Amino acid sequence: MAQLIVRNLDDNVRDKIRDRAQSHGRSMEEEVRDILRAAVVAETDVSGLPGLGTRISNRFDNCHLPEDFEIPEWRGFEPRPASFQ
Repeated sequence: MAQLIVRNLDDNVRDKIRDRAQSHGRSMEEEVRDILRAAVVAETDVSGLPGLGTRISNRFDNCHLPEDFEIPEWRGFEPRPASFQ
């Protein structure tokens, strides 16, 4: 496991971390680990992206299909594995 030293941390930030750790019933060290984990997860979270259907639709916007063009649904067909032969 890595270690990290943070220098020149404002006293009020340290106090707020201490208070937050106390309210969560854990050490300041564990609280800081949790804060860092949450920050990294939030940065890599994809929940802000549009849904898959919207992204697919956007990808094919430049195909210039007629407005009334419909793709038929394939209902009633049994799914089967792809054949690569």
